[in-house]
Amino acid sequence: MIEKIEITQRFNFKRLNRHYECFTIDFLSNTGYYKISERGSGDKFLSESPLCDDSWIDILVDLRSRMTSEIRTFDYESADQFLHDFEELKLFEGFESEEFLLFEKLEVIYSCVVIIYSSEGYFEYSFKNNFPEKWEQFGQMLYDLVGFDVLHLNYQRQFATPMYHGIKEDGVYKNGEKLAIKTIEFGHYKTYPYDLPHPRMIVNFEDKTIEGYVERELTGDVEKLISDLLEKYHVYKWIFRDYHRKSMERDPDDLEGYDWYLEIVFKGDVIWHLFGYNEYPDTYVHLAREIIEICGMDLLEIETISGADIELFNKFGDEILS
Repeated sequence: MIEKIEITQRFNFKRLNRHYECFTIDFLSNTGYYKISERGSGDKFLSESPLCDDSWIDILVDLRSRMTSEIRTFDYESADQFLHDFEELKLFEGFESEEFLLFEKLEVIYSCVVIIYSSEGYFEYSFKNNFPEKWEQFGQMLYDLVGFDVLHLNYQRQFATPMYHGIKEDGVYKNGEKLAIKTIEFGHYKTYPYDLPHPRMIVNFEDKTIEGYVERELTGDVEKLISDLLEKYHVYKWIFRDYHRKSMERDPDDLEGYDWYLEIVFKGDVIWHLFGYNEYPDTYVHLAREIIEICGMDLLEIETISGADIELFNKFGDEILS
């Protein structure tokens, strides 16, 4: 018999503006509640550049506002129905769990851990992109039990993950339609001595501007060049583990070196986000080199990457692009 289910979700927005929560459904006391102590330390807003896209702000404000000490209650009949339906759902049957760490060298916009405590044992399932097939049905069951959207399915439609989107080499798709890019933002900053995260380049496809390292108008030719580079080096697929082989092979030489982030916002405010702690996806260096050839500037700052790491990026990036 299931005694307790814990659902831990992590959302990453705009560098240090992140959200971490744990919701518990306790079938011994028929209650549901947040573990307020699990909020973590990143519970402050940083001052953002007015040039930055702010699609994430309303989401983050709402996520944090839900973290209250209110205890949700349900009766035995509702609990029995939920447990029956959950057993019938077979949510994790055949499911392959992903590794989940509190500290990830490369972090995507969303990750989740579900822990099930029962009289038969302890079961843990974690994922970032391979959502269980019946995740939406599970979310509706939770809504019916405790009266609100525990899994935040209302916001999952704004995250560029395989939950509601097709992530392909040439772009992000929704209902078979390729989404147009609204903005691209990139930041790269030193972590020791500590440097507050800030954007190094913002490309605004709507206002036709480039701000940061380069200040210029975004012409049609440059817009196409950027789109071609994103596709050529599989940037949209950087959120998948297949593009993190170097990070699994070897830790960076300097763990207090440089952090970075890349965010792409599409029409409809769909957010694609990835950031790294002195670590990069496998084709990052290849993209950086072509950018140097094009403009003569090390915009992605690969001079900060050690020679030993560069060798591995060469190896894994060549394998992906060959």
